[in-house]
Parts: sequence; C-alpha cells; structure tokens
Amino acid sequence: MKQVIKAPLVTEKNTFHNAAGVYVFEVDVKSSKTEIKTAVEKNFKVKVDSVRTSICRGHSKQTKFGLTKVPYWKKAYVKLSEGEKIALFEGV
Repeated sequence: MKQVIKAPLVTEKNTFHNAAGVYVFEVDVKSSKTEIKTAVEKNFKVKVDSVRTSICRGHSKQTKFGLTKVPYWKKAYVKLSEGEKIALFEGV
C-alpha cells in the first residue's frame, strides 16, 4: 500500500489558491489523478471537483561532501466543490 499524499504545501503563493478553493499537496510521483482524488476525499471528507498535477524537477545541490541530487517530486492542485474547506489549511 503506497501513501498517496505525502504533505500539504503551505506557501504564500498557495494561500491565494486556498481562497479560491484550491489546495496544494506533495504526492507520490507514481500516483494518478483518480488516486489523489479518492485519497483527499477519504482523508479530509470533502468533495473534489478536479485535480491538476505537475512534476517538479530535481536539482543539484553542493554540500561539504560533494555534489548531491535532489530527486523529482510531484505536486497536485486539488479543487474542491463550492463551499467545501479543509480545516488543516484554515488554521483551525
């Protein structure tokens, strides 16, 4: 059993999306849109309208041990139905 939702992404830019009913999550790279939709509906007990995903590129990072590589990761923009909210993002 893989864990579809890894973490919520709370940034200044994403808080503007929250006002429109769109919430952003870091998800597993191999998960599909339908898996993300069912996981959000099951975990937060809300109705999801649509899911958009994007794969974010990894990059190289210099450390004292040498050059390391940050892996690719995937984020999902989840739009909820009218009037639905996730309390995790609202600060309640």
